[in-house]
Amino acid sequence: MKKLEISEQNARKLYKDMPDFRPSLEDTFGKAFFTEKITDRIKTYEDACAELGISPWTEKDFSTSGLKPDEITYRKIKTITEALNEGWKCDWKDANQYKYYPWFRMSSGGFVFHGTYFDYSFASAGYASRLCFKSSELAKYAGEQFLQLYSDFII
Repeated sequence: MKKLEISEQNARKLYKDMPDFRPSLEDTFGKAFFTEKITDRIKTYEDACAELGISPWTEKDFSTSGLKPDEITYRKIKTITEALNEGWKCDWKDANQYKYYPWFRMSSGGFVFHGTYFDYSFASAGYASRLCFKSSELAKYAGEQFLQLYSDFII
C-alpha cells in the first residue's frame, strides 16, 4: 500500500472538482473541513498565503525587494483578495457580472469602512480591478477585517 499526502489547498480543489473523491477526502479531513467558510479561514495575510499554497513574504523579503510601503501593502491586499475569491476572476467583458469592492471614507474617527459597492459601467480611477470581489459579503469582510491594510494602501 502507498501513502498519499495532499495539501489542504489541493484537497479543497479536488473536493470541488471531483465529486467521486469526496467520500475519501471527507474520511481524511472531515466533512466540516470542506464546509468551512473562506472568511473563517482567512484572518491574516499569512492565512491567505496558506490558502493559495504560497510562502508569505517576510519583512526582510519586502525590505530587500525595493518596493515602497504602499506597493508592499498592495501585494498583501492582492493576495488576500485572490484567496477570498477562491479562484473567481472578474470578467470585464461581462456587463452582467457584478464586481464588488469595499468603500472607505474619512470621518472624525479616522479612516473607516463605509460599505460595499458594485458597478459595471462606472469609470473611476479610484479603485484597482484586481481588488474586486465576487460578492458584497466578501467585500464587506475584507474592508472590515483588513481595514488597516487598506488604510496603509490608500492614505
